[in-house]
Amino acid sequence: MGRKKAPIYKIVAADSRARRDGRFIEAVGQYDPNVHPAKLELVEDRAMYWLKAGALPTVTVKNLLSGKGIMLKLHLSKKGADDAKIAAEFSKWESMQESKLQKMHDKKLRRKEKKKKAAEKPAESTATTPAAEQPAAEEQSA
Repeated sequence: MGRKKAPIYKIVAADSRARRDGRFIEAVGQYDPNVHPAKLELVEDRAMYWLKAGALPTVTVKNLLSGKGIMLKLHLSKKGADDAKIAAEFSKWESMQESKLQKMHDKKLRRKEKKKKAAEKPAESTATTPAAEQPAAEEQSA
C-alpha cells in the first residue's frame, strides 16, 4: 500500500502456508511510518483474538504491538489476571510511557542544542585564529 518511496503497511493475520504478500485471513490494522509520529491504526480486540488463537507476530509487528500495550495485555491475560487488574496495569504502563516519551523528547532537544553550539564554536574559532596569526606573521618578516 502507499506509493513509491512512501510505504504504508497493512497488519494482517495470515495462514503460515500462504505466500508472504499473498492471501490473508483478516486485516487487523495499518501502519504509516511516513508521518511524525508514526501512525498505527489497530483493531485491538481482533489483534488480541488472533494472538490468543496462536498467531505468531513478526518481530516488527511485535514491536508495534508492544508500543500500543497489546503484548502487555496478552501477557497478563495468559497469566490469568482479571480485567480490572489488566486495566490497572495498562493505565500504569501508559503513564510510564508518557514520561518515557517526554524524556526522549527532552533528550533530543538537548542534543540539537549541543550540536548547534558545537557548530557555532568552530565558526568562532576560525574567525579569531587568522587575526591571532597575523601579528606572528609580521614578527617573522621583521
